[in-house]
Amino acid sequence: MILKKLFNKKNHKNPLIISGPCSIESPNQLEETVSQLVDQGIEIIRGGVWKPRTRPGSFEGLGSIALPWIQEVKSKYPVKFAIEVASAEHVEEALKYDIDIYWIGARSTVNPFTVQEIADSLKGTGKPVMIKNPVNADLSLWMGAVERFQKAGITDLAVIHRGFSNFRDTIHRNSPLWQIPIEFRTHFPEIMMINDPSHISGKRELVPLIAQKALDLNFDGLMIESHIDPDNAWSDAQQQLTPADLKKMLSELKTRKVKFEGQKMKSQLEEIRQQIDQADHDLLEALHRRFELVEKIGEYKKLNNVAVLQLDRWKEIFESRPEWGKPLRLNKDLIQEIFGLLHQESIRKQTEILDSE
Repeated sequence: MILKKLFNKKNHKNPLIISGPCSIESPNQLEETVSQLVDQGIEIIRGGVWKPRTRPGSFEGLGSIALPWIQEVKSKYPVKFAIEVASAEHVEEALKYDIDIYWIGARSTVNPFTVQEIADSLKGTGKPVMIKNPVNADLSLWMGAVERFQKAGITDLAVIHRGFSNFRDTIHRNSPLWQIPIEFRTHFPEIMMINDPSHISGKRELVPLIAQKALDLNFDGLMIESHIDPDNAWSDAQQQLTPADLKKMLSELKTRKVKFEGQKMKSQLEEIRQQIDQADHDLLEALHRRFELVEKIGEYKKLNNVAVLQLDRWKEIFESRPEWGKPLRLNKDLIQEIFGLLHQESIRKQTEILDSE
């Protein structure tokens, strides 16, 4: 139980840190990176051997040629090594060199057949597995991948939140969409959750911000790409940190208390939570009143043969509600998302009324 053992060793006071280069490029590059990371207390090294890329022509890893280099490094330093595998053939090759930990990439997680193939190939090996979220924001696919490994008898599991493709996000390489990993944890609270700020940010200057956000949300660990010469890295150069910069960043990150200490603190928290409960109750009553009015609108439209969707009215709501929220210091995107959902439900209710006898 490598992952759980290393995490429990930290006594839950500090996050588990996994670090190493995006791609293994040479024996010297690998050993120098590992040497510097070990000096910082890093016990799990990540390194790209096979690199599934979105488009052809990008560097796709050196493949099996890098596996003996990993074996050599492990003989010199007290580390475990994690690599990505995307097929049963990858697993077979990696097992020959006793690779310690296997992760399933975002492009593999989207394909249940690929996930099942890898799960079957690792069955009975006792190897730990880390499963990245799928490329797109599909919680069921992520959960399904975990369940396939569980059914294969693999219990030393972790998941990696590396963000989701979103063409409208101009800040992150992959949108974090924090609500998805949070919901995942409600279904699998016992599974370690690791954040990958490198792939979420896509820029090294954003890595600390994403990492801190993950710790604030009580993630169990971080997987951070580190390279001795990031600017000249063969892949993902912009998002990798030098080991020295990684050390500085880790020293500045703040870990939060998991539990509240002291009766006074607990009492204050409980009082605020009761106020939140009352606010939520008031909110639900307001929603009930709103949908009662929506049903009246539906009845009127049915009686007067009026179409359900009125674009001018929807445009008015979509533009006015964020303006109403400004003096209340409410997030514009949140308001638009909430009223988008309310509009969908209003359309559904009115359509049911029009279709009823």
